[in-house]
Amino acid sequence: MKKIKFLGKWLIAKKKRLLVFGIIAAMLGFGGYKLLSKNNSQVTYQTSKVEKGTIVSAISASGKVISAGILPISTEATGIVKKIYVKDGDRVIVGQKIAEFILDQIGAQKHASSYASYVGAQNSLIAANNSYRSAQASADVVLDAVKGHDTDETLIQKETRTKVEVARDNAFYGIKLAEANLSSLSLSYRLSSPVITAPYGGIIDSIGLVEGMVLEGSGGGSDAGSSNVRVAVVRNNANPIVEVTLSEVDVAKVQIGQKATVMFDSLIDKTFTGVVASVDRIGAVSSNVTSYAAKIRLDFTSDEIRPNMAATANIVLQTKTDVLIIPKSGIVTTDGQTTAKVLTNEVYTEVVVEIGLSSDNGVEVISGLSLGDEVVTGTNSADSGYLTTQTRSVFSSGFGGGTGGVRVAR
Repeated sequence: MKKIKFLGKWLIAKKKRLLVFGIIAAMLGFGGYKLLSKNNSQVTYQTSKVEKGTIVSAISASGKVISAGILPISTEATGIVKKIYVKDGDRVIVGQKIAEFILDQIGAQKHASSYASYVGAQNSLIAANNSYRSAQASADVVLDAVKGHDTDETLIQKETRTKVEVARDNAFYGIKLAEANLSSLSLSYRLSSPVITAPYGGIIDSIGLVEGMVLEGSGGGSDAGSSNVRVAVVRNNANPIVEVTLSEVDVAKVQIGQKATVMFDSLIDKTFTGVVASVDRIGAVSSNVTSYAAKIRLDFTSDEIRPNMAATANIVLQTKTDVLIIPKSGIVTTDGQTTAKVLTNEVYTEVVVEIGLSSDNGVEVISGLSLGDEVVTGTNSADSGYLTTQTRSVFSSGFGGGTGGVRVAR
């Protein structure tokens, strides 16, 4: 009986010892896991060296081509296309035949009426010139009579002088009015003509006529309600104009004469240069947002650039050469103070830096860093196979971790 009790006590004691050993083993195992886990976690730093180079500050704006050195050739003639004298790519001079029509009845009547109006306008201009010469002669006679009598001119002489001067001026304005009327009617006469000629020289493109086709005063290239039909275009050497939209903030930075680079959505991997030709300071409001238009004239023309093509322009605000540059992610600004972490022998030191010009690719360093300094631009943390990356820019609030020297695990 005693032996059985002793054996029971021995078993209970043994179980307690095993339980204690189990708890210790579990604690050692957990501690070993924590130690191994900590040892397996590494932090490496991404760095970049301070270099010398050129930094360009620019703003980006989008828009489209509003002029591509392309001028339309139009007609108001109606009837059948009899003959086409040119093809796309041909060079033409002013007055060269482009095409010829057989006018229908309406087209013939319109052309005859336009011609009559044109001749009438010519006669009106001749009459206006004659009236002016007559008025000028009358004015000369009166002015000669009062010459030298500036102080003792009589009231009648003054009235007569004023009357002839007004008549002369009215006759002069009559000439200008007659010239404008003749110009307008000359255009109408030319547009109604059965023979289409080039109004300017250049390269023919986009011919919309086919021999035998019928024009009835509407169709491709014409506006609704208009009988004016575009039959072709002439490309000249005028440089294309791109209009972009600026925000209220950006318009204050843009000035006429600033250089720009322009890219087009449809012309991949091609960049064109230009210069700001005009800036609208009045602006336009849409949906309570004010925007401003700037026009950029390209430095050269290209057959690939066409009207209304979507474009993106980078307008150069300032350029500095031979300056110290680091990536934006290498600096941190907190409470108005800008700092960088300089890495030396796997230990970084935080230093205060003064920065200048900024671009998408980097920041100018005025003081605080030297050429060749290795600056921390980000961190890589590897933990149990997972990788996280931290990068900071000039606009961030700061890096994680403490300040001062830190051992960098490689």
